[in-house]
Amino acid sequence: MKKNTTHAIAIYALFAALTAICAQINIPIQPVQITFGVFAVLCAGALLGPKHGTISIAVYVLLGLVGVPVFGYFKGGITVLLGSTGGYIVGYIAMAWVTGFFVGLFRKKFGEKLWIYFLPMILGVLACYVFGVAWLMISLNMKFKAALISGFVPFLPGDALKIALSAVFVYKIKPRLNKYLASLQPTEKIILADKTVASEPPTGEATETQAD
Repeated sequence: MKKNTTHAIAIYALFAALTAICAQINIPIQPVQITFGVFAVLCAGALLGPKHGTISIAVYVLLGLVGVPVFGYFKGGITVLLGSTGGYIVGYIAMAWVTGFFVGLFRKKFGEKLWIYFLPMILGVLACYVFGVAWLMISLNMKFKAALISGFVPFLPGDALKIALSAVFVYKIKPRLNKYLASLQPTEKIILADKTVASEPPTGEATETQAD
């Protein structure tokens, strides 16, 4: 297996594990718990980009689907996805893609600035709400207004805080990660957001190629 493929798999596993850990930090309200998993998903999308961020979160969801206890309260299995929180969990995948896509778009247009992370993360969270609220209406036979009151309004203050924390974290950590990845051994590559960061190849010429 190529080294860059190995590193990509490691990155997917790392962010899937981070999401699983953050999912255990929650506040048990009904019908949907407040969870810190949103922080990990936003970071995955913003750091890894739409393709690799989405794959990382899809790995997390698939692990839970087959029964690995990665969801809140160390639960797993299809019954969790069929429950009231299932729409939000599936919505994590959309959140990662939307966040990564718009972060990449804003970065190319405006450069690396703290404020470019906020709107993409807000859009990412809203994408997750679309899945979550829609599934509440289906799974609990709720009217749209009731689903909004139960599955949207209570989460706004907490999600605003998680967006702020995620934006600051990504903005601070990304330059350090770029520096670390650039120091890897020759030919070792890791995908990070919209760039493939690599150390100098044997010819001594530095390379940097665009990725998804």
